[in-house]
Amino acid sequence: MTTEQQRPSPAEFNRLVIEEFRANGGRVGGMFEGAPLVLLTTTGARSGTRRTNPVVYLRDGTRLLVFGSNGGADHHPAWYHNLLAHPRVTVEIRDTEAPGGTTAYEAEAVPLPAAERDRMYAVQAGLDPAFAAYERGTARTIPVVALHPAAPAPDPNPNPFADPRRRRAAGEQLLKAHAELRRELAGVLAAADGASADTAGDAAGDPALRDLRRHCLAYCGALEEHHGAEDGALGAMERQFPHLAPAVARIRAEHRDVTAMLERVRDLAAAPQAAPVRAELRTLAARLDAHFAYEERELLPALGVPAPPTRAATPGP
Repeated sequence: MTTEQQRPSPAEFNRLVIEEFRANGGRVGGMFEGAPLVLLTTTGARSGTRRTNPVVYLRDGTRLLVFGSNGGADHHPAWYHNLLAHPRVTVEIRDTEAPGGTTAYEAEAVPLPAAERDRMYAVQAGLDPAFAAYERGTARTIPVVALHPAAPAPDPNPNPFADPRRRRAAGEQLLKAHAELRRELAGVLAAADGASADTAGDAAGDPALRDLRRHCLAYCGALEEHHGAEDGALGAMERQFPHLAPAVARIRAEHRDVTAMLERVRDLAAAPQAAPVRAELRTLAARLDAHFAYEERELLPALGVPAPPTRAATPGP
């Protein structure tokens, strides 16, 4: 087999270098051994296919400079044509502090203007004489491209509690929701008082008992919906205000306790007597008074809304 037959194709050579780079934390041997190397992934100008190439870089402040030397060939490398059409590229670079020894990030590729290109190419040629040889071997001007780290994409789910106006609106909404839930619970308690306490009844023939059951089911659903929405917001609030972590943990635990109470209310409301559900509702009312007061006391100051005065507990039967 001849030397020409043994030599890998450019595509195969790139594949082997890329595999070695990724397997060894950004270190490779052979012709790139000891050279500052990155993997540059571009989008095909015509095909739209993502392609990766190993390229030597020169760090210049926060940007990296890469050189379209193409081994001194008389045409630009394909990756250069690609980034002219699609300037957003991906850079993989050695990073000893990252898992696996490499890190990747998005960058914007910007070819340097002539004067700056000449100056920076001379710097690279002084550091690595191969680049001086590449320039002597071709009549074309070898391009130099700056890779600027791309600005992070906007967070599709920004923390709503980062904005003081949105925080205050959330606090006011919390107070409004609590007021509505207290008012609705008072209506359920009134329905319980209106149903027979001592005699068995049938929802089909006892309007008061039927009304109680309807109120119980509607209230349980409304309260669970409110707590579900709160649980979704508590994580974002905890990220914005880490000091609230203990309060958030307690609120979540209380939500679970209330859910268990609501299950008991549903079961008792299905029974043919009103007395047991009335007692459970009064227990729930006292529990919610304490729960709502705790939420308001702990969360509202962070939201920029004054907590209301401590409420008296709902009286028992």
